[in-house]
Amino acid sequence: MKKLIILCFLTFFASFVYAQHEGHNHAAETTKEVKGALLVKEDTFNFGKIPQGKPVHHNFEVVNNGTTPLKINNVQASCGCTTPEWEKDKEIKSGERSIIKVGYNAASEGTFNKTITITYDETQTKILSIKGEVWKTPAASAPSNSAVNSLKEL
Repeated sequence: MKKLIILCFLTFFASFVYAQHEGHNHAAETTKEVKGALLVKEDTFNFGKIPQGKPVHHNFEVVNNGTTPLKINNVQASCGCTTPEWEKDKEIKSGERSIIKVGYNAASEGTFNKTITITYDETQTKILSIKGEVWKTPAASAPSNSAVNSLKEL
């Protein structure tokens, strides 16, 4: 039992000494240069209730929060009913903003939840999402009301 206690104490002491070692500089590890880092102001947008057959869009604002310029290589939607637009050849400098416009074609009724994947600096990704509910519009206009004519005669 004494050997086990001594072994535990020596292990703890060795760990403590190693952590205090001059050559092990934690501050240098945390101050590494942050390359292009894409910050999205909002990663989800809810359109709420929208009428069927009326396309809608939303602008997602992105910011380069890193220290080096970055480039958005691709923006891919999860289905063909969602269309992203962005400045394809633009290099976003540190602190600079850009817009990704996402459109949704509200062709079929019901709830929807779609994802958009942003690929930047060749291998980095961010996921955005849009959601909402499409309500069915009437197939024909409202029927005529014959009682309106009697009101006009008054």
